[in-house]
Amino acid sequence: MHHKIIAIVGLPGSGKTEVARFFEQLGFKIIRFGDLTDRLIKDNNLEQNEENEKRMREFIRKKEGMEAYAKLHLEEVEKELHANNVVIDGLYSWEEYLFLKQKFGEHLLLLAIYAPSPVRYLRLGTRLRRPLTKQEAISRDVEEIEKLKVAGPIAIADHTLINVHGFDDLRIHIDEFVKEHCS
Repeated sequence: MHHKIIAIVGLPGSGKTEVARFFEQLGFKIIRFGDLTDRLIKDNNLEQNEENEKRMREFIRKKEGMEAYAKLHLEEVEKELHANNVVIDGLYSWEEYLFLKQKFGEHLLLLAIYAPSPVRYLRLGTRLRRPLTKQEAISRDVEEIEKLKVAGPIAIADHTLINVHGFDDLRIHIDEFVKEHCS
């Protein structure tokens, strides 16, 4: 196996999904961990909002453990990895990172996306899909830092991209990252 898994980590509004789309344009297969939450909300006929998303995330992790999203997507990651480089949009917990690192070792690269909180809160408030108020965004930050321990994966990431200068700048940095780490 010579393909890579790029697990994208960052706080809400940092640009993880946009980064994943750039990787997809470069031929990577995207696996979005949050799709599981969205699917369960839909299957249970719940309204797609921050409160229901939080309840569903907590339910999944209580039932399956803090590494739930990595564990429940493992088969899909393994299948895709045989034919493609893979990008995981939205690794969150320390346990998810440890689970994936134990399974994939050197084939896993952790890419942190950073943007300062005022930038992230503005993005979250104006996004079309799942917009958050500033208070919801702050609450989500606290949850991810305190309960999911997302700061650990961000701190030990193999590479960090600063996402404050727009799409063109971000695309240049992703192209450089791919040339350096995935060629």
